[in-house]
Amino acid sequence: MTDALTRIYVDADACPVKDEVYKVAERHHLPVTVVAGGFIRVPQHPLIERVAAGSGMDAADDWIAERIKPGDIVITADIPLASRCVKAGATAIAPNGKPFTEESIGMTLAVRNLMTDLRSTGEITGGPRAFSPRDRSTFLSALDSAIRRIARRRAAST
Repeated sequence: MTDALTRIYVDADACPVKDEVYKVAERHHLPVTVVAGGFIRVPQHPLIERVAAGSGMDAADDWIAERIKPGDIVITADIPLASRCVKAGATAIAPNGKPFTEESIGMTLAVRNLMTDLRSTGEITGGPRAFSPRDRSTFLSALDSAIRRIARRRAAST
């Protein structure tokens, strides 16, 4: 069992791996907070909490960023939110399993901003590739690895 101080936050509005998060969290006995702008359906389970953060721009992101702490995990495809969480000492993982790290987040933000600028000028840049079964598998592995890494760090510091 992993230290219950770790909480998994899910930026849920467009997250394709919520069910996978619930399964992994239950296996490790970790609480999950599912945050969306409005109502979102979640399973009835004592480890799962649902939060409707409000309909304001970035309300869910702000809610998560204000509460996340070192040792927590956030699941998000939102690069600015991932950056805020990594800076707070948390682990950030995209739904495709890509980890956001202190080393990678600067370049990831720069590429995101460049693509936003290109789109605003009318450049057709295409969208993200389709979510695949391989992405789901990579995500499960990344989440499980992150949980184990955090547990090892906590055990070593006690």
